[in-house]
Amino acid sequence: MTARTSQILLVISSFVAGLVLFIGVVLFAAGNFSGGGPGPSAIGGPFTLTDENGKPITEMALKGHPSLVFFGYTHCPDVCPTALFDMSEVLRALGPDAGRTAALFITVDPERDTPAVMKDYLSSFDPHLRGLTGSDAAITAVEKEYRVYAKKVPTGQGDDYSMDHTALVYLMDKEGRFVAPFNLKRRPEESAAELRKYM
Repeated sequence: MTARTSQILLVISSFVAGLVLFIGVVLFAAGNFSGGGPGPSAIGGPFTLTDENGKPITEMALKGHPSLVFFGYTHCPDVCPTALFDMSEVLRALGPDAGRTAALFITVDPERDTPAVMKDYLSSFDPHLRGLTGSDAAITAVEKEYRVYAKKVPTGQGDDYSMDHTALVYLMDKEGRFVAPFNLKRRPEESAAELRKYM
């Protein structure tokens, strides 16, 4: 083997090795690579909370159908009611298929959002929407699982406060795995058509 042939082979080997490494990094970042089997999703995970009727609910509620998950709070002045209205419109557009999906509103303000408060608040939206609350520890745990930012911000009016929080709608597949942020800034029929792809 000549020196020139050796150099060519070395360059080709280096290129192939670099290409394999690049593809591996891309697949890992996209969540499509795992070391020998499906691993846990980077977003989402186990939780034990209480619904608006005072009944316990876990992550198993996300299994078997696509789900929309939104974190917010009932005292939210604009972002939360807008998101819940948009989610309600998507559920309406689904028609009979609305029963084949889950839509969860998880509070980031368990201090004020009791099951009774959640139930009263959600009466203004689609009946398929379920409100979840829990202890401070339980809410902190589910926020961590979903990489949600939430922080109490005093308003300067006595003990009143607002909540800064992540305002993202999570689309979860039938296995309860995160798919992508769900876009509500389009016609409800378009959003409903996307959800049906995961049924």
